[in-house]
Amino acid sequence: MKATLSLVALSAALAVVAAPADAASKKHRAKHLRPAYSAYAAQPQIACTVVGCHPVPRGCHPEMGYSADGTPTGFDVAVCGNYTLYGLRR
Repeated sequence: MKATLSLVALSAALAVVAAPADAASKKHRAKHLRPAYSAYAAQPQIACTVVGCHPVPRGCHPEMGYSADGTPTGFDVAVCGNYTLYGLRR
């Protein structure tokens, strides 16, 4: 009876001592397994055109829009190489 009682007490004491050590090792291990994050992705440019504000497609950039007679409209156009979206440019 005394041997069983001391065995139970020893098991409980080992469980109490081992639990914090096990938790610390898991926390430490998880820190190293976390992936390295790079900088935030670049936000897309926005062109506020005659039809509303839209993200500019990849490979394009916003510029000032002009009417057919050459006066500024106050809206943007998206310039993509040899063509424009949403209006005219000079």
